[in-house]
Amino acid sequence: MTIIVSKCLLGVNCKYNGGHNYCKEVVDYLKDKDYIALCPEQLGGLETPRIPCERLGTFVINQHGEDKTAYFKKGVEKCLSQIEGKSIEKAILKAKSPSCGKGMIYNGHFENQLVP
Repeated sequence: MTIIVSKCLLGVNCKYNGGHNYCKEVVDYLKDKDYIALCPEQLGGLETPRIPCERLGTFVINQHGEDKTAYFKKGVEKCLSQIEGKSIEKAILKAKSPSCGKGMIYNGHFENQLVP
């Protein structure tokens, strides 16, 4: 069984601001496990650092109002191709991220407000 994990949680500098979201608990948990580290935003062709993006309905826009949806879709396609044929046990993804966030994400208006 394989686990998918957001690269930023492993300390990879792929976050929009050029940083990461290193999480020691995640790194420790994965020590003896088979995992695939992914960053859909980089895989989709977005540079690092980059202008922050948020999901707005079915679109992803950056803080300058530019539509970046195609980059995010391309990133998802590349992620899916990397896990194709693998038996995925679980995914450990970065909360609130426009590409990885599950549950609550930012509202798409860059107001620092979360929505389901």
